[in-house]
Amino acid sequence: MADQIYDLGSGFWNIQGSFKLGGVIDIGTQCSLVKLASGKFVFLDSYSLTGDVREQVMALTDNGDNVEAVLNLHPFHTVHCEQMAQDFPKAAFYGSLRHQQKVPNIEWEKALVESETITGRYPELEFSLPQGIYYIAPNEMIHAGSLLAYHPASQSLHVDDTFVTPPGKLLKALLPELALHPTTKKALTDEADAGKQYCDWASKLAHDWRDTRNFCAAHSGVVKFESGEFEKALLAAIDKARPKLEGA
Repeated sequence: MADQIYDLGSGFWNIQGSFKLGGVIDIGTQCSLVKLASGKFVFLDSYSLTGDVREQVMALTDNGDNVEAVLNLHPFHTVHCEQMAQDFPKAAFYGSLRHQQKVPNIEWEKALVESETITGRYPELEFSLPQGIYYIAPNEMIHAGSLLAYHPASQSLHVDDTFVTPPGKLLKALLPELALHPTTKKALTDEADAGKQYCDWASKLAHDWRDTRNFCAAHSGVVKFESGEFEKALLAAIDKARPKLEGA
């Protein structure tokens, strides 16, 4: 899968890259670049930039000097963090506790990426942490939890794993256009109403971010929604899953 950068307007670029599962099957991955009102930039997630995409990013950011921070949103996406730190040595690096534990060679900032200290720092972005499921699941195979980021100016939603869309034209024709991550039920916390917490959170998010037009997903690329379609698709996915999640 060749790296691609998508200019989604209003200072938001999504970069779709390669990640091979077991070194064989390329399921893709992503990061996004956001321009702040100050003229500086922040990355959402880490990716090892190469070729033309790297050249474009470096041109935008004054050879990386204007990258203020890298916000690593998904606690289980750690493969590219070290390279990103090498490429942008002047940037502050934020991550979850798992990032700090799994990639100790990086000089991580003390504040965790999901903390209000960080999520309230960038008015250009809105963040949401799923309720009712683990952000860092005890089972390393469960990746449903991530910190979601929405950029209202470009109507772009950056999401890793929590919500998914089917990759490829054939699957898009056969499957719902938006679904919950397949490990969501296993990711529920031990609270009795965890399933309800999650569904209520996701329903509110569907309303709050109903203007989403660009759905940027880690493993299925950039999906375009027309006006009102994102809210409708996410609510349909929640309604379908609610009986199983609330009955868990």
